[in-house]
Amino acid sequence: MEDWKDILGNAFGVSSAEASEGDEPAAEAASSDALSRQGHRPVHIAFERKGRGGKQATIITDLVAGDDALQNLASRLKRACACGGSARGGEILLQGDVRDKAARLLRDMGFNVK
Repeated sequence: MEDWKDILGNAFGVSSAEASEGDEPAAEAASSDALSRQGHRPVHIAFERKGRGGKQATIITDLVAGDDALQNLASRLKRACACGGSARGGEILLQGDVRDKAARLLRDMGFNVK
């Protein structure tokens, strides 16, 4: 019995082994790329509620990463914090007050967080 990955892979001509191998290393490479481009510059985490209709938002600023690396880093943070968000223009917006969790995750990845 084929699972959904095999069926989808057959439809697009990709084996399920190739598809599963390519997912994690790309995310790891993107986060290491973001970290290498950041260097020793600190990343700042702020909490905002103003101008958002009372909704809470955690903003991570001063990131020096390309768009792809920034998107992948935001995706990892959103998944780990179990929240929504976006990434653009050198900053990541996470929905809700997840400052502590985001700071811990970024420190674990090797970023200098303030």
